[in-house]
Amino acid sequence: MSPLVKKPEEKYKLPTKYWLMILSGICVILMLFTFVFDIPLRPLNEVVSVTVVPLQKGVSIIGERLYSKKELINQVNTLVDKNNKLMQQVDELTYENNILMQDKYELNSLRKLYELDQTYSDYPKTGARVISGSTGNWFSTFIIDKGSNDGMKVGMNVLAGGGLVGRITEVGANWSRVLSIIDDTSNVSCMVLTTNDHLIVSGSLSTMENGYINFSQLSENAKDVEVGDKIVTSNISDVYLPGIQVGNISYMEKDSNHLSVSGYVTPSVNFEHISEVLVITKLKTEVE
Repeated sequence: MSPLVKKPEEKYKLPTKYWLMILSGICVILMLFTFVFDIPLRPLNEVVSVTVVPLQKGVSIIGERLYSKKELINQVNTLVDKNNKLMQQVDELTYENNILMQDKYELNSLRKLYELDQTYSDYPKTGARVISGSTGNWFSTFIIDKGSNDGMKVGMNVLAGGGLVGRITEVGANWSRVLSIIDDTSNVSCMVLTTNDHLIVSGSLSTMENGYINFSQLSENAKDVEVGDKIVTSNISDVYLPGIQVGNISYMEKDSNHLSVSGYVTPSVNFEHISEVLVITKLKTEVE
């Protein structure tokens, strides 16, 4: 049998909480001695100054920094909220401004149509909106939102802006196709407003890139015709009603045959932007 091993005796340990109570009591007693008997406790003061004071300073600094960071975070969050609200207001104001600009554009367009209606008050008219345009930069042909159900007919004259746009060439139940005077296939019998001299205005998309279309067959004897003169539809046109403004002469020169003059006409209508038009609801044959 193995010899019995004696179990070592366990040393008694005082619990930590009692040590804290004892130290606290000593501190209280020393404080009482200091205040009651006015006994200086320099060693204790030195210990406190070396240990407690730096600790308090450290805690104070950390607390201040934490507080500062908290305040900074609060300020950042506040600024972010304000920025989000401002961005929302900017978006709303931008949207409202776009609506106002659109309304202003439509108002100006309608005002021009009204003035045009007053200018040609002898002709019955109806308004229509452009719902489809050409694939290029110019409205050489386009579709409007009125058709046979609204009384539209092939050959009816179409106005916009400052004068003649073109004529209806095709009609559906609720739509119509318009051929503009700037289209390559268009020819309009016109005259000079001040002299009644006749000429032919021909469409040309290539020259429209420079802002004008062509005219020809102006008599060489038309001595009083000048650059800037107004051109209107003539009374001898088979399709167009007389007296509708087409544009102004911007250039002219004698032809090689010395019998006629040709040149350029700047249209009265902005064929790059057409959104609303007026359709004269009577054909040329119906008003004669």
